[in-house]
Amino acid sequence: MNNTAKLNPQKLVIASRESALAMWQAKHVQARLQALYPNCDVQILGMTTTGDQILDKPLASIGGKGLFIKELENALLDGSADLAVHSMKDVPMNMPEGFTLVATSERENPHDAFVSNDYKSLVDLPQGSIVGTSSLRRQSQIQARFPHLKIESLRGNVQTRLRKLDEDQYAAIILAAAGLIRLELGDRISSFISAEDSIPAVGQGALGIEIKEDRTGLIEILAPLNHTDTENCVTAERAFSRALAGSCTVPLGAHATIENTSSKDNAIQHEVIKGKTINITGFVASVDGKQMLRETMSGNAKDADLLGKALAGKLVNKGAKKILDALDGVE
Repeated sequence: MNNTAKLNPQKLVIASRESALAMWQAKHVQARLQALYPNCDVQILGMTTTGDQILDKPLASIGGKGLFIKELENALLDGSADLAVHSMKDVPMNMPEGFTLVATSERENPHDAFVSNDYKSLVDLPQGSIVGTSSLRRQSQIQARFPHLKIESLRGNVQTRLRKLDEDQYAAIILAAAGLIRLELGDRISSFISAEDSIPAVGQGALGIEIKEDRTGLIEILAPLNHTDTENCVTAERAFSRALAGSCTVPLGAHATIENTSSKDNAIQHEVIKGKTINITGFVASVDGKQMLRETMSGNAKDADLLGKALAGKLVNKGAKKILDALDGVE
């Protein structure tokens, strides 16, 4: 008998943004919870957030990605919702007091996607081509490799961004591959951009479940939604970003992966002891990509948080602080 059999929640309400992608995410979690707890009434409370309403300005200039979750947290506070589902890349590095993340779902493809109606990749774009992205992280990496391209801000939900591309406002746009795949729009992807060429956003491709910190009874109920390998990778990435004061106002990214390792402990009957190693690559850059620091580290999965901090320290020792200080006031 599975461990959830003894749990019997009667009703759970999920707070979610109302965009098509956010609702897909909420419905995905809803389906998983209904499978775990067949007698539970799992509902979705759709909400419009400040980040969804202000579309004519770059996120970096209006308060950052936290604008996508504030209203959802208010629903948790007033009791109209029990949990909120977020794209982990939209969750601020420091959780507001009174809230906590209790589960991280298994990651979808974490890479950026190149989307164009006329070209197959960034390499194919002619000089002066306009590339749309809302991300300083993407902008800095594209400008570093392709200084002849022009980057313009691109806001709105996935469908809005694709429409702007189809209206020829951009030669190409860069989106998270995970969102396109989840919305069954994978056929719009011209090519995936490797982590070598574009280090993804912290937490990209993973979903996070947030609750009020004092709702301890929900922790065991939601625990089966957690994917340990993804949790460890995202923990390392977030620790890296947090140590560098990361937000959407700072061009940085981190990408962690898990590999299985095994070794023999000769002191304990020569048994094979299996462990897991995290490999994490992170970068910080100036917006124009002319200054960029990038490093990779590996460590034990159980030390994910420490590994992320150590990687940040490595970049600080190479001069990251100077780049970060110069970004103060940059929109």
